Amino acid sequence: MIRVLIVDDHPVVREGLRGMLESADGVAVAGEAGSGDEAVARAAALRPDVVLMDLRMPGGDGVSATTRILAGHPDARVIVLTTYENDQDIIRAVEAGAAGYLLKDTSRADLLTAVAAAVRGETVLSPSVATRLVTRLRTPPGGSLSRRETEVLALVARGLTNAEIGRELFISETTVKTHLLRIFGKLGVSDRTAAVTTALDRGLL
Repeated sequence: MIRVLIVDDHPVVREGLRGMLESADGVAVAGEAGSGDEAVARAAALRPDVVLMDLRMPGGDGVSATTRILAGHPDARVIVLTTYENDQDIIRAVEAGAAGYLLKDTSRADLLTAVAAAVRGETVLSPSVATRLVTRLRTPPGGSLSRRETEVLALVARGLTNAEIGRELFISETTVKTHLLRIFGKLGVSDRTAAVTTALDRGLL
């Protein structure tokens, strides 16, 4: 059973998310919070598997709350769920350790898929967010991968999760995510499978 903490300052949004999640098999709502500070306290008390985190709230924003939650509960997976998709917010959330960045127009099916993927250690992004990141990080065609990026991608090809890659290379999971985002940008792709396939096609692996 995947236990989810819902964090949003709008009660109607929390109610809607609770209904979506509780109607799914294998998912339970562990609790709710309406501010960043409350989210940190509730996460410490409830130890959820996944936190659905609003980005802009009173009492501490979603990015700072994500940093604080993961400092005390590093096994949690935080998925930002917001209406904002500007580059600065996306990069700040990923650097804070968020496992995903979804927009509030995400369908129920995609939200549930994202929750399950985050628990498996995967990074989950709304398509438009992935496109923005690829555009931001893309290097000129033919840009080569660094030695570390090649090491990370080789471990992805072996089926390792971000956490497992971090342990293998003695780097943080957040650093792994940053390497993956740069790899996606250099290869012009938006997910792990496409990155491995493209790298193999180009002889980079």
